[in-house]
Amino acid sequence: MSQATIGAITPPTAVRRRGRASTGDIVFEGLCRAAGLVVLVLLGGIIVTLFVGALPAFQEFGVGFITSTEWDPVEGRERFGGFVAIFGTLISSLLAIIFAVPVAFGIAFFLTELAPLWLRRPVGTAIELLAAIPSIIYGMWGLFVLAPFVQLRIQLTFGDTLASLPLIGFLFDSVSFGGTNLFTASLVLAIMILPFIAATMRDVFEQVPPVYKESAYAVGATRWEVVRSVVLPYTRISVAGGVMLGLGRALGETMAVTFVIGNANRLPQSLFDPTNTIASVIAMEFPESLMGSLQQSALFALGFLLFVLSFLVLALSRWLLRPRLKV
Repeated sequence: MSQATIGAITPPTAVRRRGRASTGDIVFEGLCRAAGLVVLVLLGGIIVTLFVGALPAFQEFGVGFITSTEWDPVEGRERFGGFVAIFGTLISSLLAIIFAVPVAFGIAFFLTELAPLWLRRPVGTAIELLAAIPSIIYGMWGLFVLAPFVQLRIQLTFGDTLASLPLIGFLFDSVSFGGTNLFTASLVLAIMILPFIAATMRDVFEQVPPVYKESAYAVGATRWEVVRSVVLPYTRISVAGGVMLGLGRALGETMAVTFVIGNANRLPQSLFDPTNTIASVIAMEFPESLMGSLQQSALFALGFLLFVLSFLVLALSRWLLRPRLKV
């Protein structure tokens, strides 16, 4: 068969194949686009639902809803303010990050640099299994095990001594000795977010090209110097992402915090004072609120503020990382 004959036969077949492929590509692109739009529609629906439900509270109290510490659901005296819950949410989440990040870093460093090969998989699996434990189990364990331990071994043992320290002593001086307080809630949150941060750090540490670390070892660097000068700079964005993932989990955690934070609507004066968070207030009071009442609208407003708070935290993390992304 001549070259001209082959050229005359081939194009129609190729065109048909390209036509079928184009149809499949169009369908696949449409499905993917629809899936992305579904996510946006759901997100928009959640935002609109929260805002519409919160609108009566915002109209009634205005900006004072965010700055007020008053929360009085008694009929006829209905006054609501979300500052205590907002403050408790932020402080408990930040304390959880402070407690969890060093431990997560130690776990990731051990699994990637120190642990023998036969031990890495069991320990890594055990850490990841912590993420599968339901939050209510953490809450029960925190209430019956961790809260008494904090009360007897930390607050009573170290509270009086640490309270005498200058400048920071007020953080440990408390007249509440129930064990359910801000410190206990932060510890529970730290344990809950630990597997997310540790697993992320371990995975990104393992992605560092071995030649980078071997080059550092070749010029006499120690393990810590390799991690500090090679591993962390190479993985800083992913590590920050893992920390923000843990912070997002801590901000919205409900049942575990409700068990151990004390659920008192007052600003904590020390780490061992009871308080509440946005999620715990909603969990405690939403089932008892009347449909369409001002109390229910205030709870919707707290939910809307929690949504905005989570968005601002993620936006802030991106802003903080922006200068580093240019390096």
